[in-house]
Parts: sequence; C-alpha cells; structure tokens
Amino acid sequence: MTNVLDSEQLSAEEVCDLYRRRWQIEEAFLLTKRLLGLAYLSVGHTNGVQIQILTTLIFYTVLIQIVQDVAVALHQPPEKISVEMVFRSLYYVAKAFSRGENPDVISYLAERAQLFGLIKAERQRHREKEALHRQIWEPLPLS
Repeated sequence: MTNVLDSEQLSAEEVCDLYRRRWQIEEAFLLTKRLLGLAYLSVGHTNGVQIQILTTLIFYTVLIQIVQDVAVALHQPPEKISVEMVFRSLYYVAKAFSRGENPDVISYLAERAQLFGLIKAERQRHREKEALHRQIWEPLPLS
C-alpha cells in the first residue's frame, strides 16, 4: 500500500483510504469486462485487439465523465450513481436523438434519474459500513 512509516506524514485513516482507492482499479476492470464486453475479444490480430481495448477504454472514460456530471446535476456524490444504470439509460438518450429531440445528455438523465434508477439505494450494508467507519475514525468523547 505504502512505504511511508511515519504517522506524522500519513495517518492510519489515510493509509486505509489509499487502500480503498486502490480497489477502484479493480472495479474499473470489472466494469470494462462485464458491462462493456471487454472480456471477449472479437478479433485475433494484435492491431485489432489494441483497437478494441483502446476504444473500450475511451468509452469507459466518457461513461465515467457522464456519471460524474449526472452526480453534480443531482447534487450526489459520484459513488451514489450507478454506472451500469447510466450505461443502460444511454439507450433512451439515443432513442430521443432518433426521434429528433436532440436532448442534452446530462439534463435528460438527471431529469429521469428516478425512472432510470440512477441513484443507488442505500442498503443496510452501506449503513453498517458507515457506522463502522464513524466508530473507528471519529474521536472519542472526552468525559
């Protein structure tokens, strides 16, 4: 995780946060493989494989930017927005374009966030995780 051993430079909470951020890489690979179909290569030539990987990663980057913009529009943290549901909702944006509506993608998604299920529901495990985080990292009351 880190080679910084001095707690003055890097607190235990910061080390845990670095570890949590490290998992974002794994989540990115999972999304590109499962959601965007990069688990299966459709070509065998090296050049074709490179093109497929690069185009998928470019699309992933655009998708994540859309998720972040929708989060801002909805006044939510980005981790509360479902990447998968934003991806699936792009179908309806494309349909609106084909009908000649020419919508702004972010506004279109934000206005229909509940209909498309873009905001993740808060589950019990999320509440338990947050309670544990507070228990570990919030200072104890002095009494």
